[in-house]
Parts: sequence; C-alpha cells; structure tokens
Amino acid sequence: MLEKLKAFWRYVRRLTGDDAYEQYLKHFAENHSVHRLNQTDQAEDTPMPLSREAFFKEWQDKKWKGIKRCC
Repeated sequence: MLEKLKAFWRYVRRLTGDDAYEQYLKHFAENHSVHRLNQTDQAEDTPMPLSREAFFKEWQDKKWKGIKRCC
C-alpha cells in the first residue's frame, strides 16, 4: 500500500512540475557533469548546475517572456 502511495505521489509531482528541479539535476548529472577532454587531452572544467532559484527564474522567463501565440 505504501509503495502505491509513493508511486501516486511521484506521479502527481511529475504532472504538476513539482519535481522539475530534481529532473534537471538528474539530467545534468547524466549528460553534463562528465569531465570532457579537449583536443589536447586536458580535462576541461564542466559548468555547475543552476541553483534552485536560478533554475525556476530561467524556467519562468522561458514560459512567460515574449509572444506565445501563433499570429
């Protein structure tokens, strides 16, 4: 029963976007945190993930700035 409640809660968080920052961190860790080598085989510093505040500021700016209609 507890597992079903946890699964339901994860589903609700996903639908409402409440877990967007956690998803961003997971994506960042999987795709951007690996040290990449440049052409001279020297480790290149990777960028740090955004803070929670910066992430939501950027998300809101993308959603609400600019014209969002077809014509």
